[in-house]
Amino acid sequence: MTIMRFIPWLMLSTLVNAQNADQFLQQAIQNPARTEAEMVRDKNRQPIKTLVFFGLQPTMTVVEIMPGGGWYSKILNAAVVKQGHYYAAVSTERLPDYLSSKAIGKHGEFVRQDQAGYVFEVDQFDLGVSNVDMVLTFRNAHNLTPATRQRLNEAIFEALKPGGVYGVVDHSKRHMEAPTDWTWRRLDPVMVIQEVVQAGFIFEGFSDIHARAEDELKYDTKHDSLVRETDRFTLKFRKPE
Repeated sequence: MTIMRFIPWLMLSTLVNAQNADQFLQQAIQNPARTEAEMVRDKNRQPIKTLVFFGLQPTMTVVEIMPGGGWYSKILNAAVVKQGHYYAAVSTERLPDYLSSKAIGKHGEFVRQDQAGYVFEVDQFDLGVSNVDMVLTFRNAHNLTPATRQRLNEAIFEALKPGGVYGVVDHSKRHMEAPTDWTWRRLDPVMVIQEVVQAGFIFEGFSDIHARAEDELKYDTKHDSLVRETDRFTLKFRKPE
């Protein structure tokens, strides 16, 4: 896995209080690097509500795990670029396309690079950064085996500072339901909570921001009936002080 640092354009020290916590996020979603098609998906993905729930602040150092096409990357980098730091943990094989897309706007230095690639089983994770405020992953955990999720959770625990936040969003699966060909992209949120807590985290809460009552949880997340509107769990964890 590769960690890519995006260097802030300007360093400021002003803190944003809780009353205007979403003001910088409102500006971030207007990032000119975002396409019209990406903005249309704001209604579904609710980035401001999601990031307010996780407690994102513009002064934070944030790591996004496996950002894929960079939908959240553009928002996160714009949100912290003036006062904090954004790191994207991306697979080595996706890195050239990710850079060439110029999705984020300003690219910085490589912190670490290896040959893990985008795979379901990874023997070891080392994020290559430490003392970060927040680590986020959106619709990625289902791609990993339980053993790999354990290794990833442990690596995230090591990367976070005491009191740091770990946020997870993924496609919901019925509790204790046996795996099927239709539901392999889904995860049982109770199982995810158990796995993350076992890695040393405190479970701080959940949100129904991405709940979808019309999703019967019985189809693949790309099934035509869902139109990418799956029921998703949103979980917040914290590393003990």
